[in-house]
Amino acid sequence: MHHSFPKSKSTVSYKKPTLHLAIDPKMENILGLLRIHVKRGVNLAIRDTSSSDPYIVFYSGKQKLKTRVIKHSINPEWNDELTLSVTDPNLTVKLTVYDKDLFSADDKMGEAEFSIAPYLEAIKLRHKLEGQLPNGTIIMKVQPTRQNCLSEESHILLNQGKLVQNMFLRLQHVECGEVELQLEWIDVPGSKGF
Repeated sequence: MHHSFPKSKSTVSYKKPTLHLAIDPKMENILGLLRIHVKRGVNLAIRDTSSSDPYIVFYSGKQKLKTRVIKHSINPEWNDELTLSVTDPNLTVKLTVYDKDLFSADDKMGEAEFSIAPYLEAIKLRHKLEGQLPNGTIIMKVQPTRQNCLSEESHILLNQGKLVQNMFLRLQHVECGEVELQLEWIDVPGSKGF
């Protein structure tokens, strides 16, 4: 006996976050991967008539990654994940926010940079204390200074077994704007580690 079920007219679509990956061609020099969860922008500069179409480009060494464009927003929510290969523990990641324009060059909406050195120090510390720390433990706090673009204290903490760093970066060379990021380290099997 063959049963026939009516086809459903409703479909559920799920959009996974965009994952962009830059890999160093010299994999033997890799320490690991740095996943940058680009959460959102806050109070970004207006570059079009009443809004902007922002996206962010991240630069690290020869690697360059970018988020998707969010149309008509000065408070965009990207929720994009970008992944950089790390070969230098003293790595500085630079980012520039742009306004996408159709008929002219894209306008700059500010820039910022951050060092991953404090984050890597916290990872080393965590390896020494493996299994001894409860979820939510703050491993390290990074204070805003004139030498970094942090707009507030940045916490490096244990979250669901992973060490993450949450940060708000104040954009430079622009009248206003901040970007919220979260860093996560990914060990690569066979990498030299640190």
